[in-house]
Amino acid sequence: MTKKRRKRHTPEQIVRKLRDADAMLNSGKELAAVLQALEISEATYQRWRNQYGGMKASEAKRLKELEDENRKLKEIVADQQLDIKMLKHLQEGNW
Repeated sequence: MTKKRRKRHTPEQIVRKLRDADAMLNSGKELAAVLQALEISEATYQRWRNQYGGMKASEAKRLKELEDENRKLKEIVADQQLDIKMLKHLQEGNW
């Protein structure tokens, strides 16, 4: 038995799939059938619904960009803190 490769979805794809899911559910389809058609698990659907529910594709894309920028800025701050600690240690002469 082979494992399915994990798919990464862009924010635009997620919003589109959530919109499709809403349309299918409103037309009377069962949740299990909708999830099978979208090829996602119920946990993924709930996570996406909580994170992207009610967003437009452009808003979801902007959210993802801001999260990436925030992550990069946190890395920069962490690197600077390490540099400061190293310089303080060298200044004390404990090397």
